[in-house]
Amino acid sequence: MAKPPPDLLLLFASFLAVVITISEARSLPPPTSTLLPHLLKSFEIKPNQSAASARSCSYTVTIKTSCSSSSYTRDRVSLAFGDAYGNEVYAARLDDPSSRTFERCSTDTFRIRGPCTYDICYLYLLRVGSDGWEPESVKVYVPDGRAITFNYNTFLPDGVWFGFNHCNGGSAALLM
Repeated sequence: MAKPPPDLLLLFASFLAVVITISEARSLPPPTSTLLPHLLKSFEIKPNQSAASARSCSYTVTIKTSCSSSSYTRDRVSLAFGDAYGNEVYAARLDDPSSRTFERCSTDTFRIRGPCTYDICYLYLLRVGSDGWEPESVKVYVPDGRAITFNYNTFLPDGVWFGFNHCNGGSAALLM
């Protein structure tokens, strides 16, 4: 029996590799846990790092309240975000009912100082109160001007950290 030409063998091997790759890709579950906000069962805010032990950076955070939200909220709203290396920025209270923070269809901007981070890969919000609140999105601008957006578009549950963890490894991934 004659051997097939090497070009035909190479073509067949390439075809087989593509078929296997496509079938493996179809069998992987979609990464829904990283696309949608989720409840965080346990989350401990890290103690503030002293200025002597860590560089301090300034972040601009814009939070857009959904037009589906209640007209305003008196609920207490906190924020935590960070990177996969344990650098975490925490804002205990962003709300201020007297200044009309988090009104329906509004965007609020906050300047927050905290430890410098590498790529921000997780962000959680905590809402405590009875009014309810639906953020549409949270955008964090890092000191070099880049921004990362976390899209919520859902009402936050009361009294639990709720958000996203896009970290691949590192200490933040252990928080999930």
